[in-house]
Amino acid sequence: MRIDLNADLGESFGAWQMGDDEAMLEVVSSANIACGFHAGDPSVARATCAAAASRGVVIGAHVAYRDLAGFGRRFMDVAPAELTADVIYQLGALQAMAQVAGATIGYVKPHGALYNAIVHHEAQAAAVVRAIGEYNPQLVLLGLPGGVVTRLAQENGIRTAVEAFADRGYLPDGTLAPRSQPGAVLHDPRVVAQRMVRLVTEGTVASLDGTDLQVHADSLCIHGDSPGALAMATAVRQALTEAGVQIAPFLP
Repeated sequence: MRIDLNADLGESFGAWQMGDDEAMLEVVSSANIACGFHAGDPSVARATCAAAASRGVVIGAHVAYRDLAGFGRRFMDVAPAELTADVIYQLGALQAMAQVAGATIGYVKPHGALYNAIVHHEAQAAAVVRAIGEYNPQLVLLGLPGGVVTRLAQENGIRTAVEAFADRGYLPDGTLAPRSQPGAVLHDPRVVAQRMVRLVTEGTVASLDGTDLQVHADSLCIHGDSPGALAMATAVRQALTEAGVQIAPFLP
């Protein structure tokens, strides 16, 4: 068995620091690096790409709505053509930073409100897929299983990969619990690690009401901005390794 570990990184801005990217890059195998629309800035993006490249961590573009003030967590009714241009812009910016570090971006993972919207929002999902197809159709789209964007990507010849969330609670229907709901964000490294070992080895995870959900994942996400993210990532990696699971990027 093998599984990828990914984290949202590069989200600091100027003198304001978010998470411990250097330490997280020692644990994860893929890095979703902010492209400057919801978080990050050019200096942070360049430094994070360089740090990831030096460790052999695969770089993904963490594209988002243009929403620095809201950290990309507010839905925005962006016209499809504008959203396509915004995503292409972000892909190009991060690819430039990866290129000067001797690497390249391998996948795209939308962030926050955009990530959630394109699970069901047909027009915005199509806009994101169009951006990937026009920029580089060899990029992989990483996201939740079963969404509109996944279907559209596959219909347009774009490879997809699915992820599960180590530090988030699930509703009985398999969707992520809203952050405002008790139990939506998990903080205990031991509990998180045990859940992820069960998910990878048995294909199940308990929802908030105790119902067991059948879950397949190519990658496990730990949010780099969560309190105790490094401790959780370390615990998950150690527990999986002890269970005989290889930690490796979902991309070759």
